[in-house]
Amino acid sequence: MMLADLLNESFGADFEESWERERTATPVRAFAVQLHATGCSLREITSILTDLGAERSHGAVWNWVHRIADSVPDPPTAQPSRVAVDETAVKINGEWSWLYAAIDIDTKLILDLALFGQHGTDPAAAFLSGLDEKHDLSDTVFLVDQFGYRTALTRLGLSGQVNYTDRNLIEKWFHTLKMRVDRFHNSWVGSRQSVRQWFAMFAHYYNYLRPHQSLGGRTPVEEVLN
Repeated sequence: MMLADLLNESFGADFEESWERERTATPVRAFAVQLHATGCSLREITSILTDLGAERSHGAVWNWVHRIADSVPDPPTAQPSRVAVDETAVKINGEWSWLYAAIDIDTKLILDLALFGQHGTDPAAAFLSGLDEKHDLSDTVFLVDQFGYRTALTRLGLSGQVNYTDRNLIEKWFHTLKMRVDRFHNSWVGSRQSVRQWFAMFAHYYNYLRPHQSLGGRTPVEEVLN
């Protein structure tokens, strides 16, 4: 397979409009963004591109990542039966924030992400309310731990149960995310918006590009649309 064909298999032409007037070929930019989503640092990406004959600066790659992050579509609307929700702490400019996430247990789809400056019942309720606006949760049972979620679910009229087994999926996803982050971020430096964009890119990679053995080699989006 020729290099151009290989690179065309990354993000393809879906985001062509996002890169109008760029001097670097779209497949190369798409390949670089996908490398970043899978955990490569900017230094590693620029080194790989140089080896492929496309020498570019760290700043150029960073701009590509943010341009695409602004263009990432939301996941398809789902009607999940079981959803695991949880939050994890991330440090931004030396201060702690909390990333909330919801994953459909059956399709592995990341339904939503949100970043808050604190954690507890109120942020949990705000996150679940936003999730309810994006997906059909009428028959959904939320799998939660004891920390704030049961009160939040009651407040919103949603169903939930404490579950420490099936909800391991979201803990594994947070572990994967932390592994990616720790490779090149001890603490995020920059705007909260840039952090949100990185999380959106990672979720896009997980939903649209990463095949799951438990789904027969399909991605979560393919499983939802199947």
